[in-house]
Amino acid sequence: MSYSLTGARIFTGSEILENHALIIKGEHIHAIVEQSQVDPSLPVHDFSGCLISAGFIDLQLNGCGGVMFNGAISEQTLDIMHQANIRSGTTTFLPTLVTSSCDEMDHALAVSKEYQQRYPMRMPGLHLEGPFISKAKKGIHTEAFIRPLTQADIEHLLQHRAQIAMLTIAPENVMPEQIQQLASSGIRVSVGHSNGSYEKTKAAFNAGAGYATHIYNAMSGLKGRDLGVLGAIFDSDDVYAGIIVDGLHMDFASVRIAKRQLGEHLYLVTDATAAANSNVEQFEFVGRTIRVEDGLCVGDDGTLGGSSLTMNEAVRHCVQNVGLSQLEALRMATLYPARAINMDHMIGRVRQHYYADLVILNDHYQVSAVVNGGQLITL
Repeated sequence: MSYSLTGARIFTGSEILENHALIIKGEHIHAIVEQSQVDPSLPVHDFSGCLISAGFIDLQLNGCGGVMFNGAISEQTLDIMHQANIRSGTTTFLPTLVTSSCDEMDHALAVSKEYQQRYPMRMPGLHLEGPFISKAKKGIHTEAFIRPLTQADIEHLLQHRAQIAMLTIAPENVMPEQIQQLASSGIRVSVGHSNGSYEKTKAAFNAGAGYATHIYNAMSGLKGRDLGVLGAIFDSDDVYAGIIVDGLHMDFASVRIAKRQLGEHLYLVTDATAAANSNVEQFEFVGRTIRVEDGLCVGDDGTLGGSSLTMNEAVRHCVQNVGLSQLEALRMATLYPARAINMDHMIGRVRQHYYADLVILNDHYQVSAVVNGGQLITL
């Protein structure tokens, strides 16, 4: 089945095309042509006044649509998360399992394997956020499950490396030689939930850790003589970092500073929970009740418990509140996370032969339609 998308401006990842059309054939982008060259026999879907971009990519998603992956680890949960994601333009995501028991981790890895085999573009793997993190910067994580990394753990992780798209660790709980062993085997090691020093964090980066998890949050900050994890991130040239742009996890000025420091290595994440794309007023997260108050997700002690953010809202915030260009904000939700997980040859751009995952936005960053694996879904 083939069809054309016409009328909209097309953001390819590098430029805006006017008066062009996309030809979708099967699961892929078959061609990008001038509108006058569209085969009149093709079904036409006109989205005049809208913008077509590559589908959004969220590398840290705890839950959405009223469900959480922790506590409800199943393919059904992943399906619900995907359907909720579609409403905000996200077509690829890493379900995130925060610090949990060994049995829960094994269950998540097994579920992820099955789901990943069915939908490799939708879900390229699991983001394990812990348990090898810092108790001092645990946030909402369960302290009883936090522990140092052992050689047995490494061997177990390597057995499942095809299912682990990202692993968040604290460098004070993981030695550089352990990071090297993980990274050299293809596991993307990210620094986060850490109270580590600048020196320990730089050693982790030198050993192969190439990522940072929701920067500014749950990490030692940058001070004049105590640079901490954040200082090490800002003082690195090739570290990719996710950032939660909701105006609640940090000031919008902090996003501008991070963008100046990290450039194309800064990508958007939601760190979303059951509250995203749902009307829930509270939910359970790792055995704690989280309340949703004006978009803020907090536990009884005031600890942040994820977010209610969606990717289209994050893009809008980047433009309207941070002051980034529309095209750069879109790249932070598409091209840069695709590069981070080495999938920018298949997704993250609008190009011939790329997978047909697209979001169609109106002028208010609301999602008018999504193309998911070639299927047009009008909202």
